[in-house]
Amino acid sequence: MIRDDIKTALVTAMKGGDKAGTATLRLVQSQIKNRDIEARVGKAPESDDALVVEVLQKMVKQRRESIDMFVKGGRQELADGEAAEIAVIEAFLPQQMSETDTTAAIEAIKAELGASGMKDMGRVMAKLKARHATTLDMSKASGLVKAALS
Repeated sequence: MIRDDIKTALVTAMKGGDKAGTATLRLVQSQIKNRDIEARVGKAPESDDALVVEVLQKMVKQRRESIDMFVKGGRQELADGEAAEIAVIEAFLPQQMSETDTTAAIEAIKAELGASGMKDMGRVMAKLKARHATTLDMSKASGLVKAALS
């Protein structure tokens, strides 16, 4: 499980004196704990790994947005710190689907649902997320679905 890998990496980082890695991994564990609490009230993903991957993907997305803002603001040292955190977080994410595989999955779902236009985008995205959420960047997939349906 990814959660166990993160705990192991945290212990290793602490023993190795990696302050940046330790801080990032503690932040990851904190975010996972917060998501666990939210899942008690709301709808939780089917598997624990799906929940953890969801949290990690959200964290990476937030950091990428922060990097864009820091670069625009002329704060390269902060952008570098965010990039280092992304590297630590991405080490725990499963291998992402290639653009070719993503397009093939979209076409398969499109054919299965009989989707023909933009009005079907929500159904296609929901099915795509249900099947491939852990191995797919949904923001990139959105553009590919839009292209496939137009």
